[in-house]
Amino acid sequence: QVQLVESGGGLVQVGGSLRLSCAASGRTLSNYGMHWFRQAPGKEREFVAAITWGGGSTYYSDSVKGRFTISRHNAKNTVYLQMNSLKPEDTAVYYCAAARGIEYRLDNIPYWGQGTQVTVSS
Repeated sequence: QVQLVESGGGLVQVGGSLRLSCAASGRTLSNYGMHWFRQAPGKEREFVAAITWGGGSTYYSDSVKGRFTISRHNAKNTVYLQMNSLKPEDTAVYYCAAARGIEYRLDNIPYWGQGTQVTVSS
């Protein structure tokens, strides 16, 4: 069992920055990939970024590459998403997710947080 709790969402102006946190608890995460997905109103949930827990390899969607940085602090069982140069189209509920390895399909990810709202004001 893995429990995930996101925090750090809020309202930010265009061009601003925000850091999201995902605190994980439960079983050992050494073989897991940690992910961020987001879902804007009326749209499908989409992949944002991922990191392997053990090796720290990172993966990004083209829409956030160069602006967002995913990282992890293993001892704290916490994953972060540093978001810079925010745009209105980044507005969404951001979800932390965990799976064995890196997954891009929603159906293949068994563990999800409740989400945290990020609103970028234009």
